[in-house]
Amino acid sequence: MAFEIPQDLHPDLIPLAWLLGRWEGRGHGDYPTIEKFEFGQQIDFSHNGKPYLHYVSQTYVVGEDGTKERPLAVETGFWRPQPDNKVEVILAHPTGFAEIWYGDIDGAKIELQTDVIARTVSAKEVTAGHRLYGLVKGELLWAYDMAAEGQPLQPHLWATLVRSS
Repeated sequence: MAFEIPQDLHPDLIPLAWLLGRWEGRGHGDYPTIEKFEFGQQIDFSHNGKPYLHYVSQTYVVGEDGTKERPLAVETGFWRPQPDNKVEVILAHPTGFAEIWYGDIDGAKIELQTDVIARTVSAKEVTAGHRLYGLVKGELLWAYDMAAEGQPLQPHLWATLVRSS
């Protein structure tokens, strides 16, 4: 799918413009406290003319025929580019925690580290995260390393998505 930078895109968003649109695909999960699993995912990056991207990620269980069977996780937030190819990301999760991430934009690669993770009393203990997003041969590849439930930072989720709109 051909991608064009929207005419009304805020100039500060140019380094993140390649993320815009809907991305869909499949991913994998693994962690010492759970069984390995596969999932489907839809990520939407949108803008409203202001200097941030709105982000929504939805994952779901996929049947053998590829159909969505039931929802898994959702996260939403804002990606805010900063001077010198830096980026701030604020994410919220309905499972009771919110995160602030800081990172670097290097062309079509973004690397993020958590700075703050706040959680409700009922949320699981997540203590650190590292994310990597990249555009490779027109596909969005991403990986998420997590430290949680007493485990050290280690690979947890990864996926390959294609732009669908």
